[in-house]
Amino acid sequence: MNVSLPSMKSAGTLLLVCGICLGLPLIIGFASAKLSSSNSLQGVILAGILFPAFLLALLKPKALIAYTLLVWAVAPELRRIADWSEGVYHSVSLLSLAPLLTGATLAIPVLKEIHRIRKSSTRIILLFSVALAYGALIGLAKNGIGSVYDLANYIVPLLLIPFFAVTRFRPKDIDRLLYAFANIAVLVSIYGIIQYLTVPPWDAFWMKNADMMSIGTPYPLEIRVFSTLNSPGPAATFLVFALVPMILEKRWQGTLRWIGVMLVVICLLTTLVRSAWLVMLVMLLVYIASSPSKGKWKALLQLVFVAAALFWIVPKLPGAEGLVARMETLTSVQEDHSYNERLSLWQNMLPMVAANPVGQGIGSVGQGTKIGNGGELGEYGNMDNGVIALLLTFGVLGALFFFGALGAVIKQIVVRVTSRDSLQPYARLSLAAWMGAVISLVSDNGFPGLKGYLVWMLIGLGLGAKEIIESRKKGTPHAAIEREITSH
Repeated sequence: MNVSLPSMKSAGTLLLVCGICLGLPLIIGFASAKLSSSNSLQGVILAGILFPAFLLALLKPKALIAYTLLVWAVAPELRRIADWSEGVYHSVSLLSLAPLLTGATLAIPVLKEIHRIRKSSTRIILLFSVALAYGALIGLAKNGIGSVYDLANYIVPLLLIPFFAVTRFRPKDIDRLLYAFANIAVLVSIYGIIQYLTVPPWDAFWMKNADMMSIGTPYPLEIRVFSTLNSPGPAATFLVFALVPMILEKRWQGTLRWIGVMLVVICLLTTLVRSAWLVMLVMLLVYIASSPSKGKWKALLQLVFVAAALFWIVPKLPGAEGLVARMETLTSVQEDHSYNERLSLWQNMLPMVAANPVGQGIGSVGQGTKIGNGGELGEYGNMDNGVIALLLTFGVLGALFFFGALGAVIKQIVVRVTSRDSLQPYARLSLAAWMGAVISLVSDNGFPGLKGYLVWMLIGLGLGAKEIIESRKKGTPHAAIEREITSH
């Protein structure tokens, strides 16, 4: 009896799915018996989030990205609701791991199709791997277990590079992904507006216990909106990276079209995160500048339309005075307190970095400092300068490899942008994301965590498009499929 290789693969996948379906309830039951009631609840929610990710990774990997975006967006809110329902605030929670563990399932399709990966992607991965390995070694020695969590925050977003290199996305697949991203952003925005007007009790509970005075007070119109995310910063980041494609191309706007765009813009305003507007402006200008002449005028008109609508709507919003006052500081940065603090940080920290060229290692900067520190942020927990954060983390040597990898990425994107084919819009979006990420280093290190995931997703789309072109030229079997690509 002849058994084909595809049928064997299908049978193996089916067996694995059956094993997960049978084994997961047993694991949950055993873990629940061993854990406290609080951790047991978190564990059940976590397992419920992870199960669909495993199924998608095995059966429908193209749909996995949209699901991971949804988890990144809602997991913090699920954590707050779980804490509120128990009446106990947890500074460190199992549900904090949900986005990372869900994102880690990207490794399943990557490992299945690793033979497809091209040399160009391998070079980028190798450069990042050297930087991360160096930072991890220093981090384990200096920061202990906290470095493992921080390392995962770097690795999981970077999995998107090989994922898009081996999972062939046609234009309609990419459009579907960006459409889903827009819909998730609209849902986040609707909840954010509700949060601004009413402040749900679980969000108020979290604000009182998390001791974050910078996000306002838990009363209507007195809150800096964080919606379903961890804080206003991540919320603004999520909205900006969805909003840029929504403004630029109609097919990326989501179900509500321009109404959805305005909802996202309004919610973004209520976060009061000015650096997000800078990143958005840079991304829009880069995309428009790299567009053909006809595309430039279309994008500029759409941008003018959004600006005009914003000018008309904002004064009519509840609490508009505070929103307008916050945005006016964009034009007077010399008088702005946070701008001056960042300038002072640069002047004070640069000599410290020069005196310690080896670096502090992964786990020394950001949220990873909470682990092993009683749930409190460490010395460099809040670092409002991305360049300093990278130099502190990786030292001079590791930073050279990290920035070298970023250089290799932009080199490939530029080649792809100048090729002038039907896939160019995705390459321009990748270029915009790269520039936005680099520009945002003036305020924070956006490469780990949620922001890193969004950056590498948009960049991966462009690099993946380049891989498709190379497959066609080399006449690989997959090229026959990709010839169905339609013109945009």
